Amino acid sequence: MSTQNDHHNEHSGTPAWGTRRGPVVPYVPALDGLRALAVLAVVVYHANHQWLGGGFLGVEVFFVISGYLITLLLIAERERSGTVSLGNFWLRRARRLLPALFTLLLGTTVYCALFDRDRLGMLRGDVVSGFLYVSNWFQIWSGSSYTSAFSFAPLRHLWSLAVEEQYYIVWPLIMFVLLRRIRPKTLPILGLVFTSVAVAIAIATAMIYQTGPIDTFANTPQQFMTLFGHRVGRIDFLYLGTITRASGLLLGAALATMWRPWALRRGRAGSNANGLDIAGVVALVALGAMCWKFRELVEVADVGVSGYDLLYRGGFIAVGIATVVSIATVTHPRSRLGKYVIGTPLLVWIGKRSYGLYLYHWTVFQAYRKAAGNSLNLREFVALMAITAVLTEVSYRWIETPIRNGKALAFYREWRVRNGTLRGPLGAALGVLAVVPVFSVVSMVGARVIPDDITAGLDANEEAVTSITTTTVAIGATTVPVMATTTPTPRGKMKVFAVGDSVMLGSAKKLTSYGITVDASKNRQVLGALQIFNYYKSVNELGNVVVIHLGTNGITKASTFERILRPLKDVERVIVLTMRVPRHASEKINNKIINNLPATHPNVTILDWYTLSKPHPEWFNSDGIHPNALGQDNYVALIVKAAGL
Repeated sequence: MSTQNDHHNEHSGTPAWGTRRGPVVPYVPALDGLRALAVLAVVVYHANHQWLGGGFLGVEVFFVISGYLITLLLIAERERSGTVSLGNFWLRRARRLLPALFTLLLGTTVYCALFDRDRLGMLRGDVVSGFLYVSNWFQIWSGSSYTSAFSFAPLRHLWSLAVEEQYYIVWPLIMFVLLRRIRPKTLPILGLVFTSVAVAIAIATAMIYQTGPIDTFANTPQQFMTLFGHRVGRIDFLYLGTITRASGLLLGAALATMWRPWALRRGRAGSNANGLDIAGVVALVALGAMCWKFRELVEVADVGVSGYDLLYRGGFIAVGIATVVSIATVTHPRSRLGKYVIGTPLLVWIGKRSYGLYLYHWTVFQAYRKAAGNSLNLREFVALMAITAVLTEVSYRWIETPIRNGKALAFYREWRVRNGTLRGPLGAALGVLAVVPVFSVVSMVGARVIPDDITAGLDANEEAVTSITTTTVAIGATTVPVMATTTPTPRGKMKVFAVGDSVMLGSAKKLTSYGITVDASKNRQVLGALQIFNYYKSVNELGNVVVIHLGTNGITKASTFERILRPLKDVERVIVLTMRVPRHASEKINNKIINNLPATHPNVTILDWYTLSKPHPEWFNSDGIHPNALGQDNYVALIVKAAGL
């Protein structure tokens, strides 16, 4: 994602298809148009997953474009000058990428230091890894999943920049060696090699991937793997890893060896693009369909979150192939699709600013919504995009462009000639302005790591709950499950027994203070209560009142509630709470099932947490799901009253 703008603009002042000195890479407006479509897909996805569930695939489109343009630049330089200047290449990349990135890192640090100081300690690792372009590996290693919903993660999106920057460091070295040994006429053979490696990566990704639910290591150990002796999530490794995401970059590089504009112009393929335009339309439609259909993760009824199998079993390379066809189409000199559709002025304008748009939008979104999983509504999206557009344009005009074209350095040198050292009012003003970022960075360096409110609250309540575990014992030649209680063990019948997920877990201490026995855990599915109720029924410890608050972590079915209520048919009163999960489909589905329960179960009473809490956003943490201290007091009071305590 770090190359949203104008790799090819390095030669934008040269003739379109070459010079007497050799080939140059022309500026193709339609490539900026493709960038625009890709970044818009990502932005919409980041705003609200329900709007475009596969919009994250825009990143893969950027990877392919980057692989194509970088390789094309290296090939052109080799043909033009007989060598590749690695120093000049890396200097151009630094001038293009670093100014906006450093602006974002410093701006985010200043924002947190001034307005959200509790986040500074958690921010430190993200800033350092972003500065070093290793954000993807930092996230893999630390387990700060790209799909984690609770975190305030203003720099999470930098993982894609890290992937590309690592590519920019290694790829020129590889091409430097290869281009010294390969003649221009044999470049397509090299392209076939790149394609083969991309296919091999796709096959390896499919083999590493494990279908099924994704939870903690204790619950789903198959979804974790060992990396240099450290346990990491498979999905995180596959989605964020440099090697596993290199297939798009390699496909773009392969295209560059076979689809070089200066050679295309001279050959028969440059005469018309009618058939290619048709292929390009099909490819763009395919990309749109995949953005609409694909998901990173999916909710499976009564199972929870699972990976989207198709994505990791050929999905990424399918996106790469469709992008290759799209690039080949719009870069053709006679493509009507490229000139009149993808290369329209508005898309080109957005595409030129797509790097900054990608950098700033996510951080702006996070500053507003605090938790990564919170979806924006349309009004919020429009307002935040207006702010993002202003930041992007200021960055593009006054930071990125002047540094890239050398005008900033020229201005500084001219000013030094005229004015000498920084003294007087200007020097004093700059000194004052420097105090804030210096103060912010120093504050971040020394900040204590404070977990987010939700995680800290849940962890603090773990000791207040009771739970059961399942072990296996051998009976003859077979093994059978045996359930056993862990401390604290209830003695006799429980006066009130409450079973829930993380929403109830956050209030466990307050509930137990009223004599309520609580069994609550993170990520629990509705079906998980079946084993719990069967066990306590078998040991005759169920009392007269049972409280159930489940359904936060995904959709369920009416038949599932029927199953978990079956062991409770002799319980005098079963209190079932409705869900509050704003902007999630599970809220409406699960609440409908819950509200229908009394019709078939006379001992069930509904405690409508959804309706009672809806007018009180002040009761909740940033995610709008988990109650804060005030919300917990009200949550507990409602349960205590309903239970007759």
